[in-house]
Amino acid sequence: MHPAARPSTHARADASTSERTTLASRLHDRTATVGIIGLGFAGLPLGVALAGAGFRVIGVDLDASKVDAINAGRSPIADVQDDALAALRTSGKFEATTEYAALAAADSVTICVPTPLLPGHVPDLTYIESAVDALAPYLHPEMLVVLESTTYPGTTEEIIQPRVEARGLRVGVDVFIGFAPERIDPGATSSPGLTVHSVPKLVAGATPACLMHVQALYASIVDRLVPVSSLRTAEMAKLVENSFRMVNIAFVNEVALMCDRLGIDVWEVIDAAATKPYGFLPHYPGPGLGGHCIPVDPYYLVWKLKTLNMPSRFIELAGEINRAMPAHVVSKVATALEARGLTVRGSRILVLGVTYKRDVADVRESPSLDILGLLAGRGAVVAYHDPYVPVLDVPVQAPGTIDIHGAPITLHRSDLLEGLASSDCVVLATDHTSYDWDVVVRTARLIIDTRNALRHVGAPAVPNDGTRAAIVKL
Repeated sequence: MHPAARPSTHARADASTSERTTLASRLHDRTATVGIIGLGFAGLPLGVALAGAGFRVIGVDLDASKVDAINAGRSPIADVQDDALAALRTSGKFEATTEYAALAAADSVTICVPTPLLPGHVPDLTYIESAVDALAPYLHPEMLVVLESTTYPGTTEEIIQPRVEARGLRVGVDVFIGFAPERIDPGATSSPGLTVHSVPKLVAGATPACLMHVQALYASIVDRLVPVSSLRTAEMAKLVENSFRMVNIAFVNEVALMCDRLGIDVWEVIDAAATKPYGFLPHYPGPGLGGHCIPVDPYYLVWKLKTLNMPSRFIELAGEINRAMPAHVVSKVATALEARGLTVRGSRILVLGVTYKRDVADVRESPSLDILGLLAGRGAVVAYHDPYVPVLDVPVQAPGTIDIHGAPITLHRSDLLEGLASSDCVVLATDHTSYDWDVVVRTARLIIDTRNALRHVGAPAVPNDGTRAAIVKL
């Protein structure tokens, strides 16, 4: 049951200034009702943290199956444990719904929706626009609206603020608008030392009064708040964080290509360089870049700057390098097979791990999809194993076309031992901690190790004696 709705907008608009400022006190004493739009990797951990701090939380998500699972105490993401969610459901502090009307009862609403890319690396803001439009009928005086979704500088002012003001509400007086970018590291944020509470939180407001209310909300769950001077500063800071990682990964991926040509072990090079106690921050190469953030978010900045006729050369070059890595992996597969008298066409190739990073169930932008698609396009008999992914749709490039995202094929997870033993080549693409690398090496014949996961696995007493797989590094 939803609590009784707040008084009408007209009635609340007549409230005195002292009455309107009670929102801050409700946030401070945690008697406010907080809404969350989007119950994914960012929204659900935030909502659980706020409910755990004492707020009543209403989560809105259009995925009915997800809402049903949450209300049953079953978490759809690894960073929120079932027992923690179930306890909050039992206490009545957290509820999920598909109905935006429930947010009429909210004092504060935080938007945590996806910000993907359209073809051509164009920002897709429809999730933010739809969320604000659906919230608009339930906006009322004494409400805080915060955007957490990563986006280009100016989004909060250009998309959210006009829609709020169109309801006749004055920003900084009647309602308060802020930006506080999520800093969730999926699969890691639930681990000790890296939690919603311990990761510093950037906060910004459209006005000083807005900032004060944003701080009042997040101070209840975050150990360190980092207020910045403007919404655009906070939006830009988040893009710089992710662009920094994208560019540095691209650099080390290119170093891997250099070392491959020079016959040098790139991981040994990086480990050696990392012994310098200053001026060097180690990054490590891989089969490509994946996930919902690093391969996507920097292009929001690229697009914004293009509207100002300014290039973003580092980011665009980094994207080119990272996108080329799956093809490099396929080239390594072809060379290794040819050395054994085989070709890619007709060979049985198993990709080990298809999520974009270890120990998560997320395949968004995963380079494993491109590796499988490129191999299938060259005639390989492809298969995969991943403990987190039972079924996988893989776009396959048709021969003679330039479209890398052709018609998909549907693959079902292979049996691990059978797949390892029957494959001509295994591509180690994602190094899940559940894999027993000794078993993998003893069972497979040939492994392309793109993650240096086998660095601690002993070599056979006699090279190529058939007791252990031949290992080819990235």
